Amino acid sequence: MIDLNSVKATLKRQQIETPSWAYGNSGTRFKVFPQPGVARDPFEKIEDAATVHRFTGVAPSVALHIPWDKTDDYSRLAKHASELGIKIGAINPNVFQDVDYRLGSVCNPDPKIRRKAIDHLLECVDIAHETDSFALSLWFADGTNYPGQDSIRARQERLGEALSTTYSHMGNDLTMLIEYKLYEPSFYTMDLPDWGTSLIHCMALGEQAKVLVDTGHHALATNIEFLVSSLIRVQRLGGFHFNSRFYGDDDLMVGSADPYQLFRIMFEIVDADAVTPEGGVAFMLDQCHNIEPKVQAEIRSVMNVQEATAKALLVDRAELAKAQLAGEVLEANAIFQEAFNTDVRGILAEVREEMGLDRDPIAAYKASGYQKKIEESRIGGTQAGWGA
Repeated sequence: MIDLNSVKATLKRQQIETPSWAYGNSGTRFKVFPQPGVARDPFEKIEDAATVHRFTGVAPSVALHIPWDKTDDYSRLAKHASELGIKIGAINPNVFQDVDYRLGSVCNPDPKIRRKAIDHLLECVDIAHETDSFALSLWFADGTNYPGQDSIRARQERLGEALSTTYSHMGNDLTMLIEYKLYEPSFYTMDLPDWGTSLIHCMALGEQAKVLVDTGHHALATNIEFLVSSLIRVQRLGGFHFNSRFYGDDDLMVGSADPYQLFRIMFEIVDADAVTPEGGVAFMLDQCHNIEPKVQAEIRSVMNVQEATAKALLVDRAELAKAQLAGEVLEANAIFQEAFNTDVRGILAEVREEMGLDRDPIAAYKASGYQKKIEESRIGGTQAGWGA
């Protein structure tokens, strides 16, 4: 028997971090379409992130991307976030856009370029300390395009050395989250192509290094919930970059391509009692909003994660365990399906109402006039986007 009060209590305590770069112009390699009202600096990005939290109640932090969010005073930026009711989340270094990184950053065969990349990672550790962030979130575009281009083994050694140097600089108050990507921008080898390679490096570093699962960075047909469960078992699941994909990457809103997959992933989190912050799993969005309005898209994405979580919480785990132990294959699957097919929008509306929020965040946002306000006030200057 499911206790709805317990389900609602858990949903109220869930936290979903939004990324600063979602509030800038972004797109594909073919085109980035600018939109009116887009943030022009990290302070305006934080205002947008705070607006998402104001209407959802469960997005109390915003990730930064350095140097896209570079500022002369990170303490002031953190104070700005605090005054708006949110905080700075994970710090994301950028070691993939400089011309120097054509052959890689921390895996580059040139020791001077490796030193440049490592220095930036250390700078981001310092920014994390200054902003009271909880995590350093790492993604590397390093790899090769041709067999024989470089030593695969030597590149792994260089990567390990860079991670170790950075890890030693973190202190005890930070977690290192190591992401991965199957392919692109390199097409023969990526130096961090999968969760297994990420896990190998995490195990070598120490308990404060964990795997960051990006739901769009896998081969087609990868069972993501399996790897999530495996990482939980060895206490190395650090968090997610939530998004959706149809083909090759993570450019769509979470829950838009395969909501059943998101539900299955969230069930593993629920089954491990790791939905709330005490579970040690960071729920973060990492999406490209090319044609949809930025703030509204983030609100909808947060709602999609909430809906998948609510459905996962409605799985009758006691009955499921009985069916599993009895070998009742179809009965076990039916229990899963019944929870997924439940309309949880009413439950979430009640949760929001009990939190003092509007039952319909999207309708409330549209009625608030915020979009009109930023379109009218953010005129002039340079809009934020990839590389700015």
